[in-house]
Order: sequence, then C-alpha cells, then structure tokens
Amino acid sequence: MTDADFATIGQAGLGRDATDDVRSINVGDRSGYNTTKHLAHAAQQARERNLSEMLIVDADAHHYESESWADIIKYIEDPVLRHRAERGGKPMLSRGSDNQSGSGRIVRYPRRRVEETPEDVPRDVALVRREMEAIGIDYQVVFPTPMLSLGMHPDAYMESQLSWAYSRWMTEEILPHDTRIKTMIYLPFNDPGQALRTVEHFADKPGVAGFMVTSARYKPVHDNVYMPIYRALEERGLPLGFHAVYHAPERIFEGMNRFLSVHALGFVLYNMVHLTNLVINGIPERFPGLKVLWIESGLAWVPFLMQRLDNEYLMRTSEAPLLKKKPSEYMRENFYYTTQPMEYDNLEALQMTMKMINAETQLLFASDFPHWDFNLPSTVYDLPFLSEHAKRRILGENAKDLFRLDH
Repeated sequence: MTDADFATIGQAGLGRDATDDVRSINVGDRSGYNTTKHLAHAAQQARERNLSEMLIVDADAHHYESESWADIIKYIEDPVLRHRAERGGKPMLSRGSDNQSGSGRIVRYPRRRVEETPEDVPRDVALVRREMEAIGIDYQVVFPTPMLSLGMHPDAYMESQLSWAYSRWMTEEILPHDTRIKTMIYLPFNDPGQALRTVEHFADKPGVAGFMVTSARYKPVHDNVYMPIYRALEERGLPLGFHAVYHAPERIFEGMNRFLSVHALGFVLYNMVHLTNLVINGIPERFPGLKVLWIESGLAWVPFLMQRLDNEYLMRTSEAPLLKKKPSEYMRENFYYTTQPMEYDNLEALQMTMKMINAETQLLFASDFPHWDFNLPSTVYDLPFLSEHAKRRILGENAKDLFRLDH
C-alpha cells in the first residue's frame, strides 16, 4: 500500500461530480435543500397511483459511506491501517473522472451533504427514511457507493479490511434504527477466505438480506476457491448479488470519448462475464438452491446473452458437461434481476425481454436513488402490458420472497 491509496477523495465515489466544494453552495441552498422537497414530484406520483396499497421493495439504493468515514474507520481491524486512515485519508480508490452529475446539473450530489438532519438518529438513517417515505417504499436495500470500486484495488487486503469495517458499522450503527432498511453485506471476493468469514459472521445479523459482490473485478467466479462460499449461502438460504459498476481505467474503454458510452457498456460488461462463467461452468447445477441477483445492469443485455450462449452451447455441448439444459433456462429459473436502469424506450422489446426472463417471478424493482439515472416505481406500474398481479410481484412480492422479509 502506498500513501496514494490514502489520498482523501471526499467524492462519494463519483469522481469530480461529487467533489463540488460545499463552499460553492450559496447560503440559500445550505438552509433550504431537503430530500423530501427534492422528491415532491415522486411523492405526488405515488399518491396518484395509490402505491401505498401495495408492497414496494427497493432492491437497490445507495448512500455515500464516505460522508460517515470517521465513524467507519474505527472498525478497521488492522491497527496500522486504522491509524493511517485516522490520520486523514480515505483509503479507497476513486473510479477516475466522469460526468455523473451532468456537468453539475444534478444538484443533489453536493447539496445533500449540507442537508440538515435530526440528531436522534444517524444521518444516513434520516436521509434514507426521507427518500423511502417520499417515493413510497416499504423496504429498501442500501448499498455503499465509492466502495463499489474496491474489487479493482491492487491490494486484496485493502478490500477485505475496508469491507469488514463498513459492514460492522452498517450492522451495528445503522440497521438497528429501522427494520425497513436492509443491506446485502459486501463480500471481499478477492480474498475467498475472508469472504467466507464474512458470510459466517454477518449471516444472522438483523437487517442482512444477503451478500453482495462488486462486479468490476477479474477473478473468475467459477474458481473452486469460491465453492465454500456458494455452499454457505445456499445452506443459509441467502441470495448472492453481483452489483454492477463501471471501471473507468478499463483498457477496452480507452477508445471512448464520452461518459455516455462508458456508462452504457461499463455497467453491463462485468456482469456478462461473471454470469457466463457461472452458467457455463455449471454452478447452478452444483448449487441448485443458490439464488443469484444481478444488480444495476438494466435488462436489455439479458436476452442477448441468452441467445448467444444457447447458440454456442448447442454447437459445443461437450465444453459445458455439467449443464442439463440450455443456458437461457438457468438464466430464467436460477437468476434474478433488478429493473434499474430499465430500458423502456421500446415497449415491444421490453415486453419480450420480460417474457424471456420470466419477470413475474424473477424481476425486482430497484430505484438506484440518489444516482443520476434513478427510477421510480411508476416505471414499472405504468407499463401497459403488465397485469396487476405482475406489477405487485415485481414491485415488492418477488423481493419479499428472495430476501425473506417476513422473517
């Protein structure tokens, strides 16, 4: 580890967009910004659609753990690493520059950091509550933001130490305040032994809905070193999520000159690789009870991969000896998907996509708030081709079953 690893980023993991100096916010903004007011139109949408009459579960939302870093670092187990973090650095890597905020037009990124909250609960709890109540959400699965980049950190020890500290803080200081707030615990997948320890320690903690792997990483997820982890999750009935994230320094993106391009492919690329490796290497056959959730990649990539893998498999079945059916069938029966960012420009294509993935049982609503491209429940509720039953399943009932929210 170098001192550069501890450079203070203060960016909420969003590159330059989230580093807008608070001093640039005028006094009126400091006193007036409020998540509830910011989501006033979302609240109106929820009322107009009577969403309070159905269960709404948000399977993917975010907070900025870098804003609570002083509280998190005390849980770092390595005393030397903890001391260096306390000395003034945030030991993570930024994703590099991007344009998440649309050249500063997404004002909630800098302004939420000066939003006033009551002192009777942690700041993160207050902000999540305001968002849930405005959008009309009954349960929300909350993920970190800058830590999603840790899978590409050159030192696996850094990932394991930071994820452990964050998970202890989340389960000990945040989740106990509100049973509606859930999380999927970060698995440091670059260190399989530490990942298994994480499952064993946090599986029974209140508010833990499952476990999550950040997708931007190069380790092959079908490697035998991960089999004990899959077995542990299967035995406990807890889902494993692969949360998409783009990696700006990826060589394949060097030829792209627009953030739009990198974002469009970056949030799909790694999940496509991991899903392919899991299916072709027969992980669903080896662990038929393991439930895998693909998060924040949208849906359009799934039919493409179904068709592509089926076509290749039918010509070269000997290279996938563990498979007893076509890859698309495993993708439809063993895997789950979140809606965001749902590609709904072409409703005919979206309808076919939902049919191919059996959306009525395998699709979970996700908002991805407060990110720039977040979706509201109306994106599902307003789809003309969905039945009332399908809308209820996608908006809440599927997540209730997957995350065992009645336990």
